[in-house]
Amino acid sequence: MKKLLGTLAIVLVAATCLFWSCSTSKQTLHIYTFADFFNLDLLEQFEKKYNCRIAIDTFDSNESMYAKLRLGGGGYDLITPTNNFLEVLNSQGMLQKIDHARIPNAINLDENVFHLLDKSTLDYGLPYVFAFSGIAWRTDKISCDNPSYAIFGDEQYRGRMVLLNDLREALGAALRYKGYSVNTTDPKELEEAKMQLIAWKNNIAKFENEQYKNGIANGEYLVVQGYNGDILQVIGENEHVAFAMPKEGTGISIDFFVIPKEAKHVDLAYEFINYFYDPVISAKNMNFTCFLSPNRAAYALVDDFLKSQIAPFLDEQTLKKSELVKDLGSNMELYYKAWEEVKTAT
Repeated sequence: MKKLLGTLAIVLVAATCLFWSCSTSKQTLHIYTFADFFNLDLLEQFEKKYNCRIAIDTFDSNESMYAKLRLGGGGYDLITPTNNFLEVLNSQGMLQKIDHARIPNAINLDENVFHLLDKSTLDYGLPYVFAFSGIAWRTDKISCDNPSYAIFGDEQYRGRMVLLNDLREALGAALRYKGYSVNTTDPKELEEAKMQLIAWKNNIAKFENEQYKNGIANGEYLVVQGYNGDILQVIGENEHVAFAMPKEGTGISIDFFVIPKEAKHVDLAYEFINYFYDPVISAKNMNFTCFLSPNRAAYALVDDFLKSQIAPFLDEQTLKKSELVKDLGSNMELYYKAWEEVKTAT
């Protein structure tokens, strides 16, 4: 398992490019993805197997990824957007249709995840990472038998809690707490969620996407909203941290492999996708990232720690409590407005 501190993972700013080999005669597969998304050893093995090199640019949010692509930044052969942004990219004609016959290992796709998706989504991408946010807490400081978003309003933990700096995650938490869908387009429901989130804002330390991992590990924070993979990395090294899906449910996101319309190395991109759908490779990658890959043949191959941690979240009844976060088209303006009002509220 990778180490939380001093990791050998790829830690890059969005515009930084990393190469794993120096030869200029080899084809280069250009990938645009989140940081820490691939096991370095597996990337090196892929380079050797296909006599190529891999170049990675990273983004810290789908919004920044989309903004770069819209401004003409590109030259990528493979991108890993989240499902709702896959819909945006596809609606603007930026993606190639996926030829599933070229990805034989895709037969391992978990049917529970398959049924969450529209078939049209699978026409333009293949799921890579299955993720969701939940609540993590310090078990040596807090008793939390039935985790609920209500904890973010508990004043005894004032200033020692964090919510994700992501409008769909933070507003989604408030929506689920109020009993509403994370994909609602009802202005009244969003108004209620906005006011709830403002109340929580006055009780937490901040909205944040990266440092919460170290913060919960070292005890600076007692409660955080965090992503499953991030928190499992922490739990692997700290017995005083626990993680659970809130009783109200949560939003599920799936990051996809997609091939841009202008990709130059399409054959290599298909080989890469198929490589990471191999059950053995997929399991090794999950052990590294701690994020779930929806590969049913790989679940039995992950290490014992990860196996014990992921089992509760693969339960069908647990999944039914939550929703896939979807692109809402023009209705996203309601969310942008609500989020801006949350961020500027005092």
